[in-house]
Amino acid sequence: MKFLSQLIDIVYPPRCHICSRFLSADERPPSSYYLCNNCLAGLTPITHPICTICGHPFLTSIGQDHLCENCLRKKPWYDFLRSPYLYSGPLMESIQRFKYNSETHLISSLGELLSNFAREWIPNPKDFLIIPVPLHKCRLRDRGFNQSLLLARVLSSDLGTPLDYLSLIRKRNTRAQTGLKKEERKKNVKDAFSIIYPLIIKNKKIILVDDVFTTGYTLNECSRTLKKSGATTIICLTLARTLVD
Repeated sequence: MKFLSQLIDIVYPPRCHICSRFLSADERPPSSYYLCNNCLAGLTPITHPICTICGHPFLTSIGQDHLCENCLRKKPWYDFLRSPYLYSGPLMESIQRFKYNSETHLISSLGELLSNFAREWIPNPKDFLIIPVPLHKCRLRDRGFNQSLLLARVLSSDLGTPLDYLSLIRKRNTRAQTGLKKEERKKNVKDAFSIIYPLIIKNKKIILVDDVFTTGYTLNECSRTLKKSGATTIICLTLARTLVD
């Protein structure tokens, strides 16, 4: 198998999934996720201090983790939310290509970035149930895939955590959140989700997966729906997040 892999690399040299540059020997998987050193260096990890609930990074690099103003004013329905990277640079480019240009081959790199973070951050991940943020059937038909489900599948495979992509559905075909103002986003997803298999959700600990955190209204509304159906703990996990409050 090692010889076959080496032969394939000679015939089809692996390229960086973001910039398409040929990968050197030390840049090839499993060490690089099919990303070259330059593109990996362009990722911006989220560093402490952060909000202990929503994971919002604070501007200062000094001090301990603490609650942000938004979570102090009104605690979200989810218990914790974390993202490994800021939505910027090559990661933003690759997520946009993945979602809007249907470059689904990027999932092998993007999914592994997320699963490696989850493996370090979530204790006993096999005790959870992974659920992706759903798309409405009309949006799914137009796009051809649900980016959150593809990420969730990689996460489930890597962590050995069961995946459920049927219980939580989007019952209203909401407008795309991109381009909407903060309050418009909140109203847009209000009562947009429902549970069709509540017995599967009851008394479960959930990892709720999405690609990018912006205002968090979609994740919060999904979490409200899941908690109303009996979920005990909800951890939200996104690959990237913006700094929009």
